[in-house]
Amino acid sequence: QVQVVESGGGLVQPGGSLRLSCAASGIRFSDYAVGWYRQVPGKQRELVAGITSGGRTNYAGSVKGRFTISRDNAKNMVYLQMNSLKSEDTAVYYCLIGTYYWGQGTQVTVSS
Repeated sequence: QVQVVESGGGLVQPGGSLRLSCAASGIRFSDYAVGWYRQVPGKQRELVAGITSGGRTNYAGSVKGRFTISRDNAKNMVYLQMNSLKSEDTAVYYCLIGTYYWGQGTQVTVSS
């Protein structure tokens, strides 16, 4: 059974940093691309950052230069380092492995 679990969300002040983690089990993790998505109420879920099985990365324009996605295949983990956070980064952040396996999400709130 495949499990995807995000962690690391929380409340942070504007300009602060958070590191999100995505842990996977029950899957040959290294074979899959992984994406971090986010969603706010009333809006569609949007791709924030992605990383291929080979380590190639891509970012949404709104986070480029502030967020960094990385993976550790030995630990079946993907990370999203978020720096210089803004209020508009407030959302529930989700991890997607491949095209099918979603986590439950972790809330990120950027507020003073």
